[in-house]
Amino acid sequence: MSFQQPDRQGPYQPYPGQGFSNDPGLAPGAPKPPLPDQVRNAFYLMLAGAVVSVISLVVGLGSKSALRTSVQNASPNLTPDQVTTAVNFGYALVIVIGLIGAGLWIWMAFANKAGRNWARITGTVFFGLDTLSLIGDLSRHTTTGAGLAIGAVTWLIGLAAVILIWNKASGAYYKPQAQFPAQFPPYGGGGYPQQ
Repeated sequence: MSFQQPDRQGPYQPYPGQGFSNDPGLAPGAPKPPLPDQVRNAFYLMLAGAVVSVISLVVGLGSKSALRTSVQNASPNLTPDQVTTAVNFGYALVIVIGLIGAGLWIWMAFANKAGRNWARITGTVFFGLDTLSLIGDLSRHTTTGAGLAIGAVTWLIGLAAVILIWNKASGAYYKPQAQFPAQFPPYGGGGYPQQ
């Protein structure tokens, strides 16, 4: 029985690469274009969004007495123990939401900087959710002035980042790169190995 070692010359051609492309005009292993200034600026804005989320967390943690008053006004029939439980739950919720918000900003920043098109789409969806959240805060009239200010700053950062990542100059950076041409070279083996 005879067979060829993969690192030696033989009648079989090596596999041409990894990945697939439907665009025959792309060269094998085409390099990704350089990072556009728009995407770099969006990256920094998203990191700023993470910082604002942490500031929001700190502001939220500083308003425990306001949260207690809000719970007592909303539900005057609660016992002191029930109010304390509700306040502690609200406090924990502020921490979790603040940390998740900061983590999402950082995740989207690095994924967009890497040119992942799914990150551009996901970041836009997050911006839409943030828009709905801000509208909800404005319509409730229960959010503090500091909370509204932080929400507005977060929304403006998200708006600027979305505009930058969907800018025409950013488009080519998000396109997938081909690993090899769509048409494979002809097989040059000539049959199965002799046994």
